[in-house]
Amino acid sequence: MRLATALLLGLALGTAQAACPPLLNHRFKTLQGEPFDLCQAAGKPVLVVNTASKCGFAPQFDALEKLYARYKDRGLLVVGFPSNDFKQELETNKEIGDFCKLTYMVQFPMMEKSAVRGDDVNPFYRDLIKASGTSPKWNFYKYLIAPDGKTVTAFTPMTKPDDPAIVAPIEQWLKSH
Repeated sequence: MRLATALLLGLALGTAQAACPPLLNHRFKTLQGEPFDLCQAAGKPVLVVNTASKCGFAPQFDALEKLYARYKDRGLLVVGFPSNDFKQELETNKEIGDFCKLTYMVQFPMMEKSAVRGDDVNPFYRDLIKASGTSPKWNFYKYLIAPDGKTVTAFTPMTKPDDPAIVAPIEQWLKSH
């Protein structure tokens, strides 16, 4: 019986991993050091944002959190990638996490600080840049990934998280699933 259960579990896990689009097939650690697998977002819309605590666009954390709170139970994943590529991020993951929690009550997943452009860009951002045709030009650059895990739309920091250009496709995708 245990062998049969193990085989079924193995098949289920293999099927789940096979369904993960290549773009989402990345694993990271959160600011708290917990493992985070982007494959959990397969079939759901994902809003990816490179963040920086000392940036003038940091108040967008509030709108990102509101968007996440509004749609997370229906499937939206908002995920932040702190980066010091533009020299506006705090030094340690703990400092970044404390800032996000204490200043903006951020609950959406925040990954460990990493590069989002340049030679040492993290592999997920390398794939995002390839899929969208554009790299982050500044902090709070946003990428909206469709539930198919293939279609990616990029937004500049000037596009706020509650802008209809971001919210309308999210609502449409969530209605159809």
